[in-house]
Amino acid sequence: MSDIQTQTTKYTCKIAVTTHKQYRMPEDPMYLPLHVGAAIERRRGSWKEPDLGYIKDNTGENISSRNACFCELTGLYWMWKHVDADYIGLVHYRRHFRGRRQNKTGEPDVFGHVLSYDELSPMLGRYKVFVPRKRYYVIESLYSHYKHTHYIEHLDKTREIIGELYPDYLATYDEVMKETSAHMFNMMIMERKLLDEYCTWLFHILFTLEKQIDVSEYSYFQGRYAGRVGELIFNVWLAHQVKTGRIAKDEIKVLPYLYVEKVDWWKKGKRFLRAKFMNQKYE
Repeated sequence: MSDIQTQTTKYTCKIAVTTHKQYRMPEDPMYLPLHVGAAIERRRGSWKEPDLGYIKDNTGENISSRNACFCELTGLYWMWKHVDADYIGLVHYRRHFRGRRQNKTGEPDVFGHVLSYDELSPMLGRYKVFVPRKRYYVIESLYSHYKHTHYIEHLDKTREIIGELYPDYLATYDEVMKETSAHMFNMMIMERKLLDEYCTWLFHILFTLEKQIDVSEYSYFQGRYAGRVGELIFNVWLAHQVKTGRIAKDEIKVLPYLYVEKVDWWKKGKRFLRAKFMNQKYE
């Protein structure tokens, strides 16, 4: 695509904001509030489905009932199957891509810094994929961190599945698991065609993994393994696209992200060290 075409084409973009509860949402029409896990939400001990006033991920073709395992990925699946836009993205109600603009009122309102379409639009067409800045574990590889905090059979079985279904990705998988940083949170914005390819690959692997994992003795927290594995293997998929020339490095844009709630980094740090040195898994 020429520079002239890139400058004159107005690309469409829809970004799902996944949530399980009512929450403040970005006002920009680029964002689509999406109630994930709508098929399994409980209220007062019953199976009555709450109405948050948002589009629900249990409409049409969906995997909403598997949200306890797949987390925000039930939202990604719904977007893949139902939304038509040049670019499709996914964020979380508490985590957003950060833009550069200042809040018009000058007040310390974090939502005033959430990425807007006007900020993103000039980059559409130039970049194929947008990802959040990497999270760094420093003293842990991705594999060892998962081993200390969750159940390592998830990654070991995932490796076996990739070896069977997508053997060309196996070397990349091993390389990525040795790294000490990754793009996390299942946050992304990418061209529709690439999203088709990624979701086909991702859900083929995760649906196969789901059949091999017994969660009967898992806590609710540990039962969310498919979403966590998805976070990691997104990096495998992306690295493989670069390695094979499907996507050039300069077609990937790394964006800052922000939390709209305060994060207790002291608490998170203690949990990280306890998992690393005292073998205390996250719960």
